[in-house]
Amino acid sequence: MRKLSLLAAAAVMAFAAPTVAQAQDKNIVEVAVAAGSFKTLAKLLGDAGLVETLQGPGPFTVFAPTDEAFAKVPAATLQALAADKAKLKAVLLYHVVAGKVMAADALKLAGKSAKMVEGSEAKISVMGSTPMINQAHIVKTDIAASNGVIHVIDAVILPPAK
Repeated sequence: MRKLSLLAAAAVMAFAAPTVAQAQDKNIVEVAVAAGSFKTLAKLLGDAGLVETLQGPGPFTVFAPTDEAFAKVPAATLQALAADKAKLKAVLLYHVVAGKVMAADALKLAGKSAKMVEGSEAKISVMGSTPMINQAHIVKTDIAASNGVIHVIDAVILPPAK
């Protein structure tokens, strides 16, 4: 019976390993597009001219708002960002940290701030058992890509006014 359990575990590992390897063969943009829940983010990255950057070697950590998160943003705000490429780029880069920061490492920063590629800092915290960046809940962590990692958030975070 033990031998059968070991064989079953080995079979599961054999089938699971290619999936992980395939995900790590894709860059951050490809992983986000394949997920299907980041259509708005992917479009805005294209509008801002950031697709090529996030397909580059990195590594990057992206706090990626879902389509539902973008749906919470007033339409007028999204239209204003679409009309101002510099502001759009700043908002999107406020979701990116240079380097690969896994969830366990990010949680060590709880109560502190992380330097975003945009130039400002975002607060890392834990509310109850939920990790957060600014006011956004981090709902899924450590989605591996060949050039970094994605953490899924439930809100669009905005850089502080300058």
